[in-house]
Amino acid sequence: MSQEPLIGKHGGYRKLKSFQLAQLIYDVTVRFAERYIDQRSRTRDQMVQAARSGVQNIAEGSQASGTSKKTELKLTSVARASLEELRLDYEDYLRQRRLAEWRPDHPALMRFKALRCSSMDELRNWVSEEQKLHRQTQTITDATSQVRVPDSPCKSLLASVFVANATLSLLNLCCYLLDRQLNALAKSFEQKGGFTERLYRIRSQRRRGNS
Repeated sequence: MSQEPLIGKHGGYRKLKSFQLAQLIYDVTVRFAERYIDQRSRTRDQMVQAARSGVQNIAEGSQASGTSKKTELKLTSVARASLEELRLDYEDYLRQRRLAEWRPDHPALMRFKALRCSSMDELRNWVSEEQKLHRQTQTITDATSQVRVPDSPCKSLLASVFVANATLSLLNLCCYLLDRQLNALAKSFEQKGGFTERLYRIRSQRRRGNS
């Protein structure tokens, strides 16, 4: 009978979909804060720190899981809370500027979800393509209704609207995955315990083997 290892499997966070999404959200948020949030605003630093906290705590929790499932559970929960804070910041950005927060079934958002972007470049290309499509649609509509195209850019064409809504979509998915991750961790901890319980089981097996 194979003996249970004292140090359980740990790390491997780079393969977690939640970590990959959190890392992309962090990269996007750093760029978003630089471009669209006033550098004198505390919100700028808070958004970046919240995004970074999401990434770092997922990684740290995964690495600590070998000797402390309790620590993994705690740090994963911190990551989830940080990303919830960041989600509110993006919602506030749109609401306070009277910019649209898209419904889940918004056509542009549906196209974004279908792409399953995994990098800044892919997200940037999506924004560019959506703006082109939006301009074409607006031009056709204006030509049909004989309404003059305004000289100033339409609010709905602003890149910040696309990026904020895309990031909210990524956050929604990442938070959902972290909720599932937390539930699985809690269930495992309840059923199997942590390092102390594992140590007790191993010592008990050794005593039985030596008797």
